[in-house]
Amino acid sequence: MKVVQSWDDGIVDDVRLTELLRRFGAKATFNLNPGLHQNQRSFSFQYGDKGVWRLGRAELIDVYAGFEIANHSLTHPHLPDLSPADLTHEVQDSRHLLQDWFQQPVRGFCYPFGAFNPAVKDAVRATGHIYARTVAALESVFPPVDPLEFGANCHFTDPAFWTRYERAKASNSVFFFWGHSYELVNETLWADLENKIAGISADSAAEWVNLETLFVQEG
Repeated sequence: MKVVQSWDDGIVDDVRLTELLRRFGAKATFNLNPGLHQNQRSFSFQYGDKGVWRLGRAELIDVYAGFEIANHSLTHPHLPDLSPADLTHEVQDSRHLLQDWFQQPVRGFCYPFGAFNPAVKDAVRATGHIYARTVAALESVFPPVDPLEFGANCHFTDPAFWTRYERAKASNSVFFFWGHSYELVNETLWADLENKIAGISADSAAEWVNLETLFVQEG
């Protein structure tokens, strides 16, 4: 069984998250908005009692070294609301920036707020992306009916996480989960995530893979 995970937004908590993943040899995809990263760390929004900060531009390369980078648009707008020109700007320019910064191909896209329509999908396809992640929860994720509507099995906090994992393993298919590291608001949640990462890494039936690898192989 192949296991993939996807994390959004380029948040300061990704420093701790990437350290955890490296400790257990877990691969992951990080979806970034290059237009929102300033030279230094910057406040982004409030999540309950927690202030969420974005990583500084200068630290991105070190934080995400060894991980797959995907495009999450330039500034995280609601893409279906944009004009054709602004849509192309958000989808195309962000991909070019990320490829320049990280010196690696950026083939994946993640819809901000999970929002898309046919025009958004067309723009994502036209700018060179081979898959686009949604927030849909699906029983079976791969192969998708449409690579530009690629859903996940569950969110990392889903109470049915292990049930869904075991179902995917029973069919020797793909298990895919996602989330935001800012949602890890206490040590209990961090410990639970570590247990999940460690458990998957210790499972001889599971193989961590980069998300884009699924589609490159299919192509």
